[in-house]
Amino acid sequence: MKKHSEHSISGGGIYIHIPFCKQACHYCDFHFSTSLKKKDELVNALCKELILRKDEIDGEIETIYFGGGTPSLLTSEELQQIFETVYKNYKIAENPEITLEANPDDLSHSEIQKFRNSKINRLSIGIQSFFEEDLKLMNRAHNATEALDCIKQAKQYFENISIDLIYGIPGMSNERWNKNLEIALNLDVPHLSCYALTVEPKTALKKFIDKGIIPAVDEEAAKEHYEILVEETEKADFDNYEFSNFGKTGFHSRNNTAYWEGKPYIGIGPSAHSYNGKSRSWNVANNTKYIKSIEVGELSSEMENLSKEDRYNEYIMTGLRTKKGVSLEKIENEFGKDFLEYLLEQASIHLKNELLTLENQTLKVLKKGKFLSDGIASDLFYVET
Repeated sequence: MKKHSEHSISGGGIYIHIPFCKQACHYCDFHFSTSLKKKDELVNALCKELILRKDEIDGEIETIYFGGGTPSLLTSEELQQIFETVYKNYKIAENPEITLEANPDDLSHSEIQKFRNSKINRLSIGIQSFFEEDLKLMNRAHNATEALDCIKQAKQYFENISIDLIYGIPGMSNERWNKNLEIALNLDVPHLSCYALTVEPKTALKKFIDKGIIPAVDEEAAKEHYEILVEETEKADFDNYEFSNFGKTGFHSRNNTAYWEGKPYIGIGPSAHSYNGKSRSWNVANNTKYIKSIEVGELSSEMENLSKEDRYNEYIMTGLRTKKGVSLEKIENEFGKDFLEYLLEQASIHLKNELLTLENQTLKVLKKGKFLSDGIASDLFYVET
């Protein structure tokens, strides 16, 4: 057990983890519970943690993000309780981006109105696919009809809407992935977050693949899906500002951008992570333990102080995933000439193979290297020999 940090950070964001779901998706390894018995206690604990940690940020909060789990399971009263606590204890920017992740089956007309009447100004809807067979394979709680209907209804109340889609699903053809994108683009939402299906240890998906019930994920198919994604979103005037994120002008996620630019944030709730530029911490991934520690004014969490090498590696990873790339000037100023020379040496093979480009003292991934960007980044990591 440890008490909250004594080191304050200037400005940033707040992430609030809502660890409840109606049912477990087969691919998910995030922390959640399908029992809502402790929801009241948990919301009270979230508010107490917000108060406990109010001195950790001394500047303005620019983004508030409700993730999970399924934040759309919160009632109006619970949302109001959290917002009252945040606004009472933190300095909030004049026009903050306040995002709530929502599942289609929770987005009835009355629920969307509820969110609109709160301080939420951005919805991130977990569609994943517009096809029934994909939704069943992933064990999503919604169906294809709800996926379409919720977006049409949400657009009546929200301008800033993002939808999540998953590609590389076993059995998903290029044609079906193209159709998913066509439907999404025709719905005229201004932001897409698209992710390759990953098989995490200890998930139902991993067990089903190991037993041969579901085919293994095909990396080559996922690569083709990603290339289609980049091509189709480009045609529709979306900016691929980060590997998985595509936004129209004025609709880039400020929360996502802050994360990839290494800006500080505090994570509230069980399993939530925090980052202040020098260290990273994470709360216990257990609802009961979390609630009990908060009740006695303590935070059950662990912390890792980041070395210069850690911070360099994180900047390489996040920088290469973004449109902005990796600044050589920043590398030299923050990490020194030795790191700059190391970076250029490691990058040389990828520059030669035209997976990377170096322009205006900035290292960026070229289009044909995009799907390989995480692997390229790992080649540039500083590893002590």
